[in-house]
Amino acid sequence: MTENDPLIRQLREQISDNDRAIVEAMNARLELVARLKGYKESRGLSFVDPEREEWMLQYLARANRGPLSSEGLRELFEEILALTKREVDRTDGG
Repeated sequence: MTENDPLIRQLREQISDNDRAIVEAMNARLELVARLKGYKESRGLSFVDPEREEWMLQYLARANRGPLSSEGLRELFEEILALTKREVDRTDGG
């Protein structure tokens, strides 16, 4: 029944478009972070920078106009940061 509803179909298509954009953005982020990690390691610098991560979280919290809550934004990006580190380690051989 819901498959025949044009509004439901339209909203689902828009959600799918957004989901694809999220995947593309995450893949682009991973490529950039991998480049940053390689550069930092080639210069003997630590890959993880907790101060930069906290700055980023605060910057995004100020930029957020909702409806995503501040708590939700922090949870989302803490998971993105953790996932990014795991993924970069996977592609880097561990």
